[in-house]
Amino acid sequence: MNLAELFTQPGLGVISTSSSDGKVNSAVYARPHVIDETTLVWGMTDKRTYQNLTRNRHAAFLFKTSGPGFSGVRLALELIRTEEDGELLASIKANTDEIVGPGAGAAVTHAAWFRVTELRPLI
Repeated sequence: MNLAELFTQPGLGVISTSSSDGKVNSAVYARPHVIDETTLVWGMTDKRTYQNLTRNRHAAFLFKTSGPGFSGVRLALELIRTEEDGELLASIKANTDEIVGPGAGAAVTHAAWFRVTELRPLI
């Protein structure tokens, strides 16, 4: 499955993380920036998803493409690193301002880089 092609399609994404004591959190997230077939980047705020990742580097991302049926992907992820500045984060902030509304990108404070450790079809 080509992730770069998949994530050009409209759809709904949900990222799930867990705290160090096992409390699970799920949140709707935008499609990732595809660096290559095993490296994805999301912009993140300082809220629960990011806080969980500072304690437990593992996450899951489910993406269902728009339209009938159940086309999409389930990804197991491992956090590689975060960046608090740089060109990619600036681009993510600008995209957030454009999609969500002016000023919304200011809340995005991290570019979180992940390694895809497992890829499975949606169903």
